Amino acid sequence: MKIYYNGKNKNEPEDSVMPEIQILSPHVADLIAAGEVVERPASVVKELVENAFDAGAKSVTVELRGGGMTYLRVTDDGCGMSPEDAGIAFLRHATSKLRTARDLEAIGTLGFRGEALAAISAVSHIELTTRRRESTSGTRMTLAAGEIETMYETGCAEGTTIIVKDLFYNTPARLKFMKSDRSEGSACVMAAFRCALGRPDVSVRCIRDGEEQFFSPGDNRMESCVYSLLGRDEAKTMLACTGENEGVKVEGFVSSPAAGKGNRTKQFFFCNGRVIRSQALQAALEQAYKHTLLVGKFPACVLYLTLSNAAVDVNVHPAKTEVKFTREREVFDAVYYAARAALDSESRTAEVQVSPATQKKAEPRADFYQTMTSAEFRAKQSGSGSYAPARTYETRTPKVDASLRSPAAQPRPSYTPAPPIQRPIMPKPKVKPELRPAPRPELKPVQTAMEQFPEHPVDQQPEAPARFIGEAMHTYILVEKGETLILIDKHAAHERINFDRLSAQNEPLMSQSLLAPIPFDPDDTDAEVLRAQMPLLEEMGFELTELSGDSFLIRAVPELIREQDARAALEEICADLRHGGTLDPKAVRDEILKTVSCKAAIKAGWQTEPQELLKLADAVLSGEVKYCPHGRPVAVTMTRKELDKLFLRIV
Repeated sequence: MKIYYNGKNKNEPEDSVMPEIQILSPHVADLIAAGEVVERPASVVKELVENAFDAGAKSVTVELRGGGMTYLRVTDDGCGMSPEDAGIAFLRHATSKLRTARDLEAIGTLGFRGEALAAISAVSHIELTTRRRESTSGTRMTLAAGEIETMYETGCAEGTTIIVKDLFYNTPARLKFMKSDRSEGSACVMAAFRCALGRPDVSVRCIRDGEEQFFSPGDNRMESCVYSLLGRDEAKTMLACTGENEGVKVEGFVSSPAAGKGNRTKQFFFCNGRVIRSQALQAALEQAYKHTLLVGKFPACVLYLTLSNAAVDVNVHPAKTEVKFTREREVFDAVYYAARAALDSESRTAEVQVSPATQKKAEPRADFYQTMTSAEFRAKQSGSGSYAPARTYETRTPKVDASLRSPAAQPRPSYTPAPPIQRPIMPKPKVKPELRPAPRPELKPVQTAMEQFPEHPVDQQPEAPARFIGEAMHTYILVEKGETLILIDKHAAHERINFDRLSAQNEPLMSQSLLAPIPFDPDDTDAEVLRAQMPLLEEMGFELTELSGDSFLIRAVPELIREQDARAALEEICADLRHGGTLDPKAVRDEILKTVSCKAAIKAGWQTEPQELLKLADAVLSGEVKYCPHGRPVAVTMTRKELDKLFLRIV
């Protein structure tokens, strides 16, 4: 047992010294506080540019040298400061944006803590020049480590110019962790870039080592801001996005699924003009792209959220990039539905025109993909060689109720067709949000981003008809539409049709029993996946019997899957579920349906009847089919100009 007397342990030697609690000096406290706000030169850029925005500036210039460590200047034409305000602006907790505690409940400015200027000045040398708009003269100040060295009256332009030199010169512990000038300079440019992208009403120019990095026009048009900052090529892939839900307004642009990115660096979210990071908004955006984006790809976006200042808390972190929403579900829904509406608008409506000879060969018949029986489908897939044998489809008049259709299987010499199966016509699939039931907010009509750019005016002429050309390599459907050649992947298109049709079914999938069970020996991990998802696999048409160890017998498969594809289908399902981690039943069902749809789809290399190709082309050109369930594009286009360049007709 230790006995303490006057703060000392009586059992310890007399010469031992216990640590004493001390109050840090204001200078050391400022250095510690500066580390929370100023992590690197990019933090200085962000804070100074946001101060310029709060000052009402319409033009801001950011100039840096040496990665921002040796020289960084921010110039604005805002309201400026009086000599009295300039004298106390660099003190801690000095701010013009808050007065009382109630002001924290609805913060409408980008800055409010009163810590940024104090933190920056504590670890650098600063030169300040400022003049109010109604004043005839301005004020010039120099500071070192937060202390004012000189302050005098001077002539200068309206607004404020702050020069930050020798950042972290008095904090070597922080200085040694700085990266190269190139890395720090790139971070500074990116910080200014995000600020500029969030305020289309302010013109921002960034100059690095004497070279202009970007310039935004500041004409208060989102499309101009996106075009000038992201560039022409990036803007061409963007779709206009707008919507409103429960007082949360969403505007901006999202990328076409065909232009998916390898990471999330191209996702920009702004709330009331402030650049923010939000996992909820990322999840809402990516949920809207489900089944349309290639696996491993991420959507890009520039989204501006406008909501009540009282509905968002920005006083979470000193950097002010993390926020909390009081009604996160409404914000999530607003972003999700706005993005879904933008994606739904990305469609083409065209009527395929075919020659009389092709029309005669491909007589119209009742909904091929919804009326073909499993016997017909298996008979079509059972051909020998690399191509399935050709077939002729003819129109059949059903003798049952109009809501049911019953086509007969095509006879084959070596195959006895199954009797007709009557099944109801499945309604056209619709993409449904995988969220809790909620009324869909009323969304405004959307336009593609390029329709709004003045350099790319919308052609108001009637859309040119599409002409069916044929099939190339037994894989790609060729369609000519005006000055554009469209190539359609028939497997991907049919796979999507299968997936949408099966997803719309509420009842379990029909299965077919195998004459001879197929042994299946997965590894330990896949065996665990099969055991965990056995009930759902049975609902999807698979019937498995577990043997000793990790062995199984496949006794039945979904009716659309061939017997020889049974083992491969289960292996693919296990791989998808294993890599996907813990999934809810709806997500697991979707993964299984993706595999079933893929195995049941027309394969590349198969010989396909023209009428089947026409139906696939119709589905793609009408906008019903855009991407396969795995996110691959169904069609690509080549313009006349691109073809002429390939053949060197033009340069």
